[in-house]
Formats: sequence, C-alpha cells, structure tokens
Amino acid sequence: MTSGKNPQAPWLEAAQQFQQNLIHQWSQAAKSFPGAATMPGKDAVDPFAAMRAFLPKGTGGPGAFGMPDMGAGLPGINDLFNQAAGEQVKFDPAKLLEIQNTYFTEATQLMSQGLDAKPTGDRRFAGEAWASNPMASFSAASYLLNARTLMAMAEAVEGDAKQRTRVRFAVQQWIDASSPSNFLAFNADAQKKAIDSQGESIAKGVANMLHDMKQGHVSMTDESVFEVGKNVATTEGAVVFENELFQLIEYKPLTAKVYERPFLLVPPCINKFYILDLQPANSLIRYCAEQGHRTFVVSWRNPDESMGDKTWDDYIEDAVIEAIGVTRDITGAKTINALGFCVGGTMLSNALAVLAARGEEPVNSATFLTTLIDFTDTGILDVFIDENFVKMRERQYAKGGLMPGRDLATTFSFLRPNDLVWNYVVGNYLKGESPPPFDLLYWNSDATNLPGPYCAWYLRETYLENKLVKPGKAVVCGEKIDFRKVKIPVYLYGSREDHIVPIGGAYASTQVFPGKKRFVMGASGHIAGVINPPAANKRSHWIGPANKFPADVNEWIESATEHKGSWWTDWAAWLKPLGGKQIAAPKTYGKGKSYVAIEPAPGRYVKAKA
Repeated sequence: MTSGKNPQAPWLEAAQQFQQNLIHQWSQAAKSFPGAATMPGKDAVDPFAAMRAFLPKGTGGPGAFGMPDMGAGLPGINDLFNQAAGEQVKFDPAKLLEIQNTYFTEATQLMSQGLDAKPTGDRRFAGEAWASNPMASFSAASYLLNARTLMAMAEAVEGDAKQRTRVRFAVQQWIDASSPSNFLAFNADAQKKAIDSQGESIAKGVANMLHDMKQGHVSMTDESVFEVGKNVATTEGAVVFENELFQLIEYKPLTAKVYERPFLLVPPCINKFYILDLQPANSLIRYCAEQGHRTFVVSWRNPDESMGDKTWDDYIEDAVIEAIGVTRDITGAKTINALGFCVGGTMLSNALAVLAARGEEPVNSATFLTTLIDFTDTGILDVFIDENFVKMRERQYAKGGLMPGRDLATTFSFLRPNDLVWNYVVGNYLKGESPPPFDLLYWNSDATNLPGPYCAWYLRETYLENKLVKPGKAVVCGEKIDFRKVKIPVYLYGSREDHIVPIGGAYASTQVFPGKKRFVMGASGHIAGVINPPAANKRSHWIGPANKFPADVNEWIESATEHKGSWWTDWAAWLKPLGGKQIAAPKTYGKGKSYVAIEPAPGRYVKAKA
C-alpha cells in the first residue's frame, strides 16, 4: 500500500486528507491540554505528550510485551497499517470498494448535517454538554466516522491471523488515543466544567497530572485511602515460613473442625496475593476458611535487584514445591489440596508435573482459575510475541535484571485503553476530578517486578513455542514435563469475557489432564469473574454435561447449562469430599519450634513496593 496512490483504493487520498485535517486540529488542541507545556518531548503540542510521561522506555516499546509506541506521534493511514503489520499490507479489493462506498455515503450525510451532526452510540460523547455544543458534537461525529472506516480497513487486511490481529490492535490503539474526548479543546464536558468551576477544574487537573508524574502511573483510585493489612488483606493469620522468594501465610481457622487435608493457594507472582483477600465480604481466602479448610497462601516477594538472576526453575523448585512441602510438614498431612490462579496456576501445573516425573504425588487435587497451560489460544497478548521479540528479551536478561512492574501494568492497561487509561486521563486531568476509592483498582496499581530470566523463559517456552503440552519438550527443574502423569482430580475455571486468559485458553486444559475433571465457566472477566462471592448474588456460571469435554470450547458452551450466582458454591461442593475427614482445628499457627509465627498476616513481603 503506497501513500495515497494505491490503485486498489483511490479514495484513500481523500480519506487521508480528511484524517490529516482532524489530526491538525487535535494537535493544535493539545496546546490547551492541562500541563502540556511541562510534558517531556520535543513538541509540546504532541497529543500524546500527557501519556508519554507514563510510558516505559526501552527497545521493547512502551509496554512490557512491546506494544506499538503511541508516544511517537500520530502516523498517517499508510504508516499506521504498515508499521502494525511489520511489512507492506495487502487488502481485499472488494472489501475496500465496499468501505469506500460506505465512507463516502456516511461522509456526505455528515457534511450535509454540518453542525447538526450528533455522535451516537458512544458513552464518551453521551453527556448533555456534547449535544449542546455544535462544534464538539461535529468533531465527535467526524471522529466516529473515521474510526469506523479505519477499523473496517483493518478487517479488510489480507494475511495470516497474527498479522491481521496486530493491525486491528494497533489501529484500535490509535483510534482510542486520538479521540476528541481526550483533548480539552474538544471535550465539551471538560469545557463546561472549567467554565462552571471558573477554571478550578483545570488547576486541579494540572495538580493531578503532576502528582501522577511523580508517582509514575495514572491514578485509578484514591490510593491514600488504602493500606495493606489495615483495610485490605485483613483476614487473620500469620507468616509461618519464608525464604527469598515467598512467605507462607497460615490463616486462622473459622470453624471448630477442619478437613485433614490442608488447602494451599498459589496466586500469580505478576501481582499481589491480596486480590484473593480484598475485603471480608469478597475474600476467597476467608471463604475457604469458612468452609472448614486449613488455609495456606503463598505471598510472593516483590523482587529487587538481588533477585535479578532468578529463573522459572527457581520459582517452581524453591517456591511452589517448597510451599507444598512446608504445608505438609506443618499439618502432618500426607497430601494436600491446592489452587493456582492465572500464572500461579501455570506454575502449580509445572510443579505437579515435576513431582510426577519424580514419582511423587503430594497433591490430592488441584484447582486452576483462569489458567493457561496450553498456550494455543492466548488472546490479544499473542500480538506482542514473535521470535525477534523473545530473542530481544533473552539478550536483555542474559545476565539477569528485572522487568519493572510499571512495564507490566502499562501493558495490561493498554489491553483495555478506554477503560484503564483514557478514562482516567479525561477524568483526572481534563476535568480535574479525583477518582473515588476502590480496593480492586488500588490492588491493580500495586505493581510487582519480575526477574528477567524468569520472564524470558516463560515467553519462549509458553507463549512462543507452547512446549508445556508437548510431552517431554519442556524441561523444568531437570525433569521433562508430561501432564499425562498428573492424574489427580482437577477443577478448571474460565471467565467468559476474559481478555487475558480467553475462555478457549482456559478450557484447553480439559484436553491436558487425564484424570477426573470439572470445567466451569463464569460470567465477566479475568478478575470480576473469579472474585464473585455467593452473598453478592451476582452474575452466572455455566456447567456442562459430566465427563464430556469436546475439543472445541464452543461445542462445550452450547451444551452447558446456566446457573445463577457465584461458581464458588459449586467449587466448594466439589472440594468438600476431597478434604478427607474432619479433625479439631489447630489453636496455634505453624508447628512447634520448626515453624513458628514470624509475623502477623499479611506479612511484610506483600507491602514492598515495586
């Protein structure tokens, strides 16, 4: 595709001119952006200047997985598509002709409406101020027309699935970032608030921006309201073991008797464990204790430079397998039940496979929540992973080092930029609002670092080469991984709208484990679907016919039955008979002098900042 002269689409020249006119307007509008003159960068009118301060620098782009650099300015139509694809893209001529006709029809309608044009169907422009401001309303309607056209072009790209997905992702990033709602000169709501407050909202917006620049990330909530151990992560317990990788927390029993088999939770190490213990009303940890399980949780250390050489093997051998062993030692149980969440589930699965290769089976059952083991369907994250990118990370971490938590947080936020980035840019900076206190968003902003070698191994062995499900191909802790040897009962959960672990990716584990299994799909996304206590009486979950797991997740979904409310009760009923007999609950933490209470839960590891 050559700039403005593609014989397949002569209309692009007119479309590009229309686009560039809007870009010029928006670039000029950026002069009015609160604090624009103080933003880094060569040009203060760069419409992405406000975000550039928060985007990590480095050869991988602003995101940990190499997201397109939105801080580099606004590309033209041709550059946008070609940069996203990594090569010259090709289009279906018939689809381009259809797009052309649709574009000119809608553009003609828009021009005939003039200042009477109204943006519809987009919550960013739903406020009364947009409807009463003709210029702002026309700008929004023009933007939506361009956005629809660009996305239609993205859908018309010919190529392999990964190339097409990359183009769609990059174009969507550009569309979301260039919305007129993101600029004070075009945001009618922000302008009205500035007038009504006599400029106070602008002053507050500048103050908010300077605050966020100092802390290094966009504020999603009032973080000053929360304190770990005080009003989040408050379930009573004690740290009973620690090494350089993790602390093991034992929680106070909430029943007179407990099951003889203890329960160990392995959360992801890419964020902090207290997503499982935000508040008493939605704490999965507390719920486990209330069901009569003697509950233990791994609390990961937030790595510093001294841990920059830690590998995937270190985390499996010296953390997950160690935690399993310590839990057994403290309780005296021959076997335990375990749960892994997200990457914690991937690590738990590896630990079980390593132990099975050694002829050991210390875990009686395993629960995997939104976990990838088969990395065939990895959703949008797949757009970042290719051989060149993984080699770059391997070279970067060849001698150790850390992947900063800020990089990870930025990448995951830009998977849903309107909800997790631009929404707060508009509210915090353009409108001068302070985001309300929200424990989940506080946790989301509490970033964790990761050892570079750990990340490099994970990217190649899982996302790039998908070795875990190829018997004998992946070697972990000196053992060849073969899940055919992991024959214990497993409970598998996936969230229907999960953008990090797609439902197909979570379901794929049903084809991996040979033993008895149960798969349940919950409504909502990666976090909200999991943290859904029964008392809230929210959402639904779906259960399929017993012992029937077709290869295609869509076939399973068609056969599944919807049940109102939380999946927690189904899981608790599944786990109950696996707990063994009930015994008197312990009155102290740990075990004698071997495992004494080191400090109260949630411990100091979880309080360390990235």
